[in-house]
Amino acid sequence: MKPGIHPDYHPVVFKDTSTGDAFLTRSTATSDKTIEWADGCRYPLVTVDISSWSHPFWTGNQRIMDSAGQVEKFHRRYGRRTPGGAR
Repeated sequence: MKPGIHPDYHPVVFKDTSTGDAFLTRSTATSDKTIEWADGCRYPLVTVDISSWSHPFWTGNQRIMDSAGQVEKFHRRYGRRTPGGAR
């Protein structure tokens, strides 16, 4: 790797604003805010709106799409085609 062209990769705390959960990881993200972590060190704090603790896919609260209902809605709106091209 070429020296001097890569961003600084350092420990950062990401905090989910909707659940309050936080985790320490490494990132190139920077922030003016800091937080004292359980190990007694201060790390930059990056707040995020959605993380794995609040995202519907990971929490199991995702919406199930009713594909059959969507198809029926389409047929009601635009009509069902019959074989031969007539409605």
